[in-house]
Amino acid sequence: MPLQDIRPQATQRSPQELIDHLNHFNLDLKFTVGVWYFAPVGSRFAARYSAEMTMEERLDLSVELMEYGLVGVEAHYPNEVNEDNIDLFRKYEDQHGLRLVTIIPNLFYDEQFEFGSLSNPIEKVRREAIDRTKRTLELNKEYGTDFSVVWPGGDGYENPFGVDYYAMWERFEDGLAESMDAVPGVRIAIEPKPYEPRGSNIWRHTPNGILMGRNVEAKLQNDENRRLLSEGHNLVCLNPEVGHVLMGYEDLAYAYASVMREARLAHVHWNSQPLGNYDQDLNVGVLSPEQNEALLYTLKMYGYTGYHGIDINPLRMPIRQALINNFDAIRSMNDRINSLDHARILDCDRNPDETRG
Repeated sequence: MPLQDIRPQATQRSPQELIDHLNHFNLDLKFTVGVWYFAPVGSRFAARYSAEMTMEERLDLSVELMEYGLVGVEAHYPNEVNEDNIDLFRKYEDQHGLRLVTIIPNLFYDEQFEFGSLSNPIEKVRREAIDRTKRTLELNKEYGTDFSVVWPGGDGYENPFGVDYYAMWERFEDGLAESMDAVPGVRIAIEPKPYEPRGSNIWRHTPNGILMGRNVEAKLQNDENRRLLSEGHNLVCLNPEVGHVLMGYEDLAYAYASVMREARLAHVHWNSQPLGNYDQDLNVGVLSPEQNEALLYTLKMYGYTGYHGIDINPLRMPIRQALINNFDAIRSMNDRINSLDHARILDCDRNPDETRG
């Protein structure tokens, strides 16, 4: 797939233009799912509650869910998608239209990444992380995905005393820039998270992700990458997850608007999460539905046209029903925001002194 043009996200409209936009623009609820949570594994507190599934079984179930709005899957390299099975994903796309929308470098699970991946101070391990990232970007380019999510879950620290933050950030940014220049034209979607599995993750909040994107883009040297940047396309964008944003006590609508103002919203991950707490990946809408609706309205307001990824951990329910519940919840919320009086809402925002209460 060619690089998706998300530059219109940054468009600032006059009050009347914004009303017209809200009255005519509707979010395209194209859902994607991560194959990793189709058969959730156990934890240090409990055995797994569901049986293992082969990749064929996961993709077969995904095809069944296409009638409910599912259009694509997301997978990590090399544990879920790799050179040996990528043709399986191609077969499902050719036969059923089920897309593989992103191939994600697994930079957090392997034992070698105990002390981080692209930011690892042990150069041998860091080089292995760079090589894996490069190979993942190659597969994204060869397959024709839309972007590559990068989640640095194992990069960070526990004890803040004496951490050389400058060096940690620089190692990661340099490693990602090197990987991107080796495989130009592939958009990255960084997914910030405050903590877990590290006590403190390297890119904690939405502003950290935005600044990181600017820093990495400034390091890019490949001619194709520089050309795309000169045309106003961002190459290091974000994939904010609702749960991660709320873990950091951020406001959803505010956080996502900050990303869209820079035209950096490459993808979204939906779920529910109490403020703070561990990463629960609950079904959409079961907690704080007003935050979800405010986020949907913000996405509509600024013209988000990308996929809506569902990132849940359905430990105690069948994955098929869990996903249908999430699709239905987002559709219901979307119907509600579409039914609102947009002119009246913006009047309240623009003229608070005349619309008290």
